[in-house]
Amino acid sequence: MEAAAARLRREAGPVAADFTIDQRWSAYSPEEHARWDALTARMMRLLPDRASAAFLKATESLALSEGGIPDLERLSDRLESRTGWRVVGVPGLVPDEVFFDHLANRRFPAGCFIRDEDEMDYIEEPDIFHDVFGHVPLLADPAYAAFIQAYGEGGLRAMKLGRLTELARLYWHTIEFGLVREAEGLRIFGAGIMSSPSETVFALEDPSPNRIEFDLERVMRTEYRIDDRQQTYFVIESFDSLLEAAMADFGPIYARLADGAAFRPGEIAPGDRALHRGTMAAFGAKAA
Repeated sequence: MEAAAARLRREAGPVAADFTIDQRWSAYSPEEHARWDALTARMMRLLPDRASAAFLKATESLALSEGGIPDLERLSDRLESRTGWRVVGVPGLVPDEVFFDHLANRRFPAGCFIRDEDEMDYIEEPDIFHDVFGHVPLLADPAYAAFIQAYGEGGLRAMKLGRLTELARLYWHTIEFGLVREAEGLRIFGAGIMSSPSETVFALEDPSPNRIEFDLERVMRTEYRIDDRQQTYFVIESFDSLLEAAMADFGPIYARLADGAAFRPGEIAPGDRALHRGTMAAFGAKAA
């Protein structure tokens, strides 16, 4: 079976200089819309009492579970009225400079293809379900929306300074796999967790991973794995505090990071404020 991402690239219309494409919403098949509905229903059974309050509120206000793959133009109109963000279609992963420029200008690039039936539990390249269901709701939160814009601006600077590795770690440990402390307890806000049924439960309830309070420099020194669930989750206090961290002068931080020292994915570091020290039982030899 031809992979959904490859099929989209073959069938997509012209690609603009900024790598955007027409979503061609009317071309989605009933089966593709049904796949979105199945993925959404599965996650919405798990996310109440696990996802951040802002995420759950936005899935309602943005009508992400109203049925079928969202039309990005209509979704963007609802989102723009709240925080000035729009969602733009792209054929897949885009170059770093293009990605950062979109974020810096409050445009979130979303792949337009949806995973095939045999990829419902895992897909290597982010699809429209991951990008839209996982990432877009929190763009309706003003502080989080400002953080993502600041991240894009910081990415353009990091490219010039050769510090993309450290900045990618910040993205991974927050935007993709971050937790937030709310009045009711720890909650998920990372899109990589939001679009994974198994990691949604694992991130909050399994004793195996570490859960450590967020520290910007610590996060930027922490390696990660892309082929397994996370050995360490970082916990922010709020989206306001995350935005405050992103607005700091990264120059002195990059100067300190130039020594190249890094922590392994499951390592507890000196000075860590560990909310839970993981057993690493789920990882076996991978935890070494």
